[in-house]
Amino acid sequence: MEPGNRELEITQYYDTPLLMDELEAGEAAIELETMEAPQVLEWAIDRFGRSLAICSSFQAEGCVLIDMAARIDPSVRVFTIDTGRQPQETYEVIDRIRERYGIAVEVFAPDHRLVERMAARHGVNLFYRDVNLRLLCCQVRKVMPLRRALMGCGAWVTGLRRDQWATRSNIRKLEIDHDHGGIVKLSPLADWQDDEVWDYIRRNGVPYNRLYDRGYRTIGCAPCTRAVRPGDDPRSGRWWWETGAPKECGMHCAIETGGFEHELASLLGGRDVGSDGLPTTRQPLHRETFAADRVSSAQDGEAVGVAAGGR
Repeated sequence: MEPGNRELEITQYYDTPLLMDELEAGEAAIELETMEAPQVLEWAIDRFGRSLAICSSFQAEGCVLIDMAARIDPSVRVFTIDTGRQPQETYEVIDRIRERYGIAVEVFAPDHRLVERMAARHGVNLFYRDVNLRLLCCQVRKVMPLRRALMGCGAWVTGLRRDQWATRSNIRKLEIDHDHGGIVKLSPLADWQDDEVWDYIRRNGVPYNRLYDRGYRTIGCAPCTRAVRPGDDPRSGRWWWETGAPKECGMHCAIETGGFEHELASLLGGRDVGSDGLPTTRQPLHRETFAADRVSSAQDGEAVGVAAGGR
């Protein structure tokens, strides 16, 4: 397939019109680079309206962004991916954020059928045995629900910072996200340092995950995250048993190994999977696996829908 046709196919798959081309995005990125994080958020909220959503795993950066955005627009959309393996402390901070800001956090869970097939074939803790199995688990529990969450979005906001890891060192505050159909991806904290994040949290009394008080520097799924010693690389607390593997799950950068892709295709019923993580047979999966079911937060069971098209 020609690159142009493939881009069109992905865009149609997400049912989202391209809101920016590369030229406009490049100009906007230059403009935003000199802006402070709250200004970037204000610009984005004004530019994209309800087609903008903040994606948060409720780490420190995500909590800062929610606090900033809520001051600009209390109705700002926030969603999270509940992998089913989060520590209890993460659910607790979600509830504190909901209470503090009155935000209805949209929660997306993995397809239970894929999780069941994966666990039946490889066990519940498959990720400890092999890097490809870990990446498979990340695809099923994180990457695929994220793709569903972004359907209908024109732009999304992340808490990525350039100093977090080598793969993030060159991120811009605004980029075209080719992994998700060409929508806009914003990282208002791209140029922040860790101490700036925590200065903001303390100065503004922002709720945060209590695992940070126990030596955690990055927080993901409970089995895959641990505290680190003072002075250690913060990302060393993720997937610490792996050697030479990327400290990424695939949500923010496409990962190709030639290994997990075949097993993912098998879980999907034999559909081939492209380098973007999407099945090459788009439409049936759109109806079956990516059906836009909404799940609620664990607190009150209220179903929260995602407004379509209207860190």
